[in-house]
Amino acid sequence: MSNFAQKHTRISTFHLLSDENPQMELELLHHSKWKKAVLIIPLLATEFTSPENRPVFENMAQQLSSATYLSQIIFGLDRASVEEAYDLAGLLNRFGVKNYLIQHNDGPGFSSIYQKLSDAGFGLDEPGKGRNMFMSFGIALAMGAQTIGLVDADIRTFERQQLDRLFYPVQALNYQFSKAYYARIKDKQIYGRVKRLLLDPLLIALKRKFTETQEEKVLRLVDFLLGFHYQLSGEVVFDAQLLKRMHFATDWGVEIFTLIEIYRKASSCAQVEISQEPFDHKHQPVSEDDRTRGLYRMGIDIVTTLLSALVIEEGLEISEHFIRDLTTTYLSVADDLIKMYADNSAFCGLVYDTNKEEEMVDKVFKNVILFAGDLLLSPSFVVNRFTSFVSAHNEFQPFIEQGLLDVIEKTGESIRSDIYETPKTVSWERVTRKLPSIINEIVDVVESEKKLYR
Repeated sequence: MSNFAQKHTRISTFHLLSDENPQMELELLHHSKWKKAVLIIPLLATEFTSPENRPVFENMAQQLSSATYLSQIIFGLDRASVEEAYDLAGLLNRFGVKNYLIQHNDGPGFSSIYQKLSDAGFGLDEPGKGRNMFMSFGIALAMGAQTIGLVDADIRTFERQQLDRLFYPVQALNYQFSKAYYARIKDKQIYGRVKRLLLDPLLIALKRKFTETQEEKVLRLVDFLLGFHYQLSGEVVFDAQLLKRMHFATDWGVEIFTLIEIYRKASSCAQVEISQEPFDHKHQPVSEDDRTRGLYRMGIDIVTTLLSALVIEEGLEISEHFIRDLTTTYLSVADDLIKMYADNSAFCGLVYDTNKEEEMVDKVFKNVILFAGDLLLSPSFVVNRFTSFVSAHNEFQPFIEQGLLDVIEKTGESIRSDIYETPKTVSWERVTRKLPSIINEIVDVVESEKKLYR
């Protein structure tokens, strides 16, 4: 039986204490009569066209066919031809998925919406998962959704009951946010390397540093993030009123940035154990030398997102000495945690390669922290962010000729915030204020797409 202790007053933890709850589906169906629930699944065409990926997606489609409490399932489709969009519709029909919508981002309908948003200055020119999710959220809100969930399309061990558990706190118990946690195990090995070997030891290192200096403001955010069992899981559910006010990172920092937004804006949140069985989805490759790929790139985005948030909201002052000292503490914590994971694996009869884990910390994640620190402190980073800031604020243009320092003096703290701000989407609340007709235009495109891909 799972441990059922509650250890954080701002995060309710829903433990799986029994094999099943037959009342859960009935309650979800009951609440769906007056509280519309929508699921969003961002995906690439390769998720269902590739021979390797197609069985995974077919299992998801089969499981989703019985999720009758969902009023809509939005498939945010990127990098797909019209023929591939029709292929997706055929697959969903074959498995009996009801009330689906194919959000074909490369089609003319949604392309026109993206263009309108970009023309209004919302910076949605570059395709990617962040932009895809942003549009899906807008569609769900336009359709009157009150509970909105998000899961990835590459979950190899997906079961509908996992989705039921994830939706339950928000749909039935009126929480504003819920986030999944589970054990990442495959072939008798534990995964979740970025969470275990980078994020957790980094957060613990930050907590040690700021406990010594008694900086309570920083500690509150760090403690909040440490309160989640799996900060980097991609399976989440939002209350619509909260979602309208949310910003989302457009890089690999999206999960940690979402939790930081929850810390700032939500009054009630939950983490949900959605599976007692090992949970498996696509694993990112490791690249020791290429900072633009795999876990290296993911780690850099996560660390810069975290440190940027501490700089902007909590007033953290970073310096080269701070980054070096933090890295030293991180290495000490990571060494302790590796021994704990090795012992836990031995206890459970799992395979654990201590040397490989230590190598990951020393050759990849240590350098991730150092590089992220150098990036945040580098003059080119500051100048690039400064240039973007000034170009977006016409009132500062007259001061350009006076030089960088004069403009920074004129802008004060506002330039500091923009320089360290994570690349992110705007909130739909702001979009609808600036473009009041956009919701109606999205509805028109949705109705057209429904007729097209059936």
